[in-house]
Amino acid sequence: MTEDVFKPGETADPAATPRASRRPASLVHGTAVIAAAVKTLPGSPGVYRMLSTGGDVLYVGKARNLKKRVASYAHPAKLSIRIKRMVAETASLEVVTTHTEVEALLLEGNLIKRLMPRYNVLLRDDKSFPYILIAADHDFPRIAKHRGARNRRGDYFGPFASAGAVNQTINALQRAFLLRPCADTVFAQRTRPCLQYQIKRCTAPCVGRVEPDAYAAQVRQARDFLTGRSREVQQEFADAMERASAGLDFETAARYRDRLRALAHTQSHQDINVEGLADADVIALAQEAGQSCVQVFFFRSGHNYGNRAYFPSHERGLAAADVLASFLGQFYDNKPPPPLVLVSHDPTEKGLLAEALAVRAGHAVELLRPQRGARRKPVALALANAKLALGRRLAESASQRRLLDGVTVAFGLEGPPARIEIYDNSHVSGTNAVGAMVVAGAEGWMKSAYRKFNIKFGSADAQETTEAAIVPGDDYAMMRQVLTRRFERALKEDPDRAREMWPDLVLIDGGQGQLNVALEVMTELGIEDVAIVSIAKGPDRNAGRERFFMAGREPFSLEPNDSVLFYLQRLRDEAHRFAIETHRARRTKAMARSALDEVAGIGAARKKALLLHFGTARAVGQAGLADLERVPGINRAVAKKVYDHFHDGG
Repeated sequence: MTEDVFKPGETADPAATPRASRRPASLVHGTAVIAAAVKTLPGSPGVYRMLSTGGDVLYVGKARNLKKRVASYAHPAKLSIRIKRMVAETASLEVVTTHTEVEALLLEGNLIKRLMPRYNVLLRDDKSFPYILIAADHDFPRIAKHRGARNRRGDYFGPFASAGAVNQTINALQRAFLLRPCADTVFAQRTRPCLQYQIKRCTAPCVGRVEPDAYAAQVRQARDFLTGRSREVQQEFADAMERASAGLDFETAARYRDRLRALAHTQSHQDINVEGLADADVIALAQEAGQSCVQVFFFRSGHNYGNRAYFPSHERGLAAADVLASFLGQFYDNKPPPPLVLVSHDPTEKGLLAEALAVRAGHAVELLRPQRGARRKPVALALANAKLALGRRLAESASQRRLLDGVTVAFGLEGPPARIEIYDNSHVSGTNAVGAMVVAGAEGWMKSAYRKFNIKFGSADAQETTEAAIVPGDDYAMMRQVLTRRFERALKEDPDRAREMWPDLVLIDGGQGQLNVALEVMTELGIEDVAIVSIAKGPDRNAGRERFFMAGREPFSLEPNDSVLFYLQRLRDEAHRFAIETHRARRTKAMARSALDEVAGIGAARKKALLLHFGTARAVGQAGLADLERVPGINRAVAKKVYDHFHDGG
């Protein structure tokens, strides 16, 4: 891929255009921008980006021939309604040339995931998948769940569809292979076996209850099982059980019997078993009512590692082949594909996509739509799961739309709110105070949009900003700070409200006082078109008798059995839950601070060295000067500083 970047269509540059004419007025304008850009484009492979007047990326596409591909947008009669809208919003265009079309396809998937263009198929909920790690940088390797970069030396097994699938597998492997799950720091400090040893899930290498060679055999057996050699491992356990039984060592025989049962239990929980399906992903797509669901099943070393449903965002009417092709490009952008990917539909440009996946994986990748035989079974099951998941989502969406219509009527809104933000604060006597914002919309909770605010305190007479001039325990001032920070940022980052980060409705947990604070903040910021409602519990904080407060309207309640009331209660309770969890996490972190944190000149490395040597901060405080000097990395001057802190008050 070359570094040449072309920015054609200079006449459409917002900086060179009068302010009044910066927004594309029509399809004619957008077509003219593209036609002008085509004149400077090369006929080589590459990726193009269509930009709006505000610089937002509208669409990312790849092309074998950039000039021909982009030129097709200059003929509106041949375009779909969706593409016409995109062209009408286009103010400029950028391209990056690549050496091959495969490189262009890989770059396209990366840019779509990073830029989230409005007119592309978007995979919004693609999180990193968990793996099982058996580390190789320790004499007694642990078995653990792992996410993120694979920087640690060892064997990684996965991906698994969820953390639950990993935890279930690790639990079974502990029963079968007795590998330690504890962190290396815990391992180094143990003086006696822990509970895992007592319940026969670890051989306690931390205190020498197992020889290094015997533990290495346990690790080898676990690796063999995870790489598909389960029959050999089972036979090895069976032979050991027979030998122990023949030697009248019935206790050892019983242990091997229990380990065999654990292996059998793991294998019996495999939902699908297909002969010859070793490393593969099964991907099926279902469509209904303009929406899509993609179900992915993971198979590694013949084991089913679980499944996950995705709901990519796209325009209605987009063909299944196009949705699946875009999904595959984004799904494998940050993870290596297996040698075999079974699909329910042939994706667009299947051969090119397989070649691109092979480049990313470093080995051949086959994209196969099985028509008959054993491999049709997992695809059919994945497709059935996709249809069920999509049906549930559509039913939930219909119910959600009815609730939003009810909210519209209850609060007299102009239309159903697309985004509702709910706010709450949490603290204990003003300490560790946090503000919380949760978000809901037409498709339910929008958890990626949740935000937490650490409250900033200061003296009441401080000559500083409103943020700092509050004192602990002032709930009104806390709410003022949270709302001010939230909407000042919105005004700064999205003044034109083009990024869908502005709410249609703000719900505040509280009464008339909280409502007044929210209205004052909005007035100070010049925001007049966001509906604000505060929701307070009834007498004796009785749920079901909530009262609602709005500007220019008397407080009112809804019928106790009204489904809209139940929905608003759920919104309020979710904000309360999120605020409390955030507060607890902050309080726990504060409580975890050690007395060593108060010693000047003691950084993280020295603190760790002291704790590893003495075990606790209390033991450090009771240590003598000579004992402190024996700690690696602690010289006489530092030891004297630590000793004086605990014995002379610092």
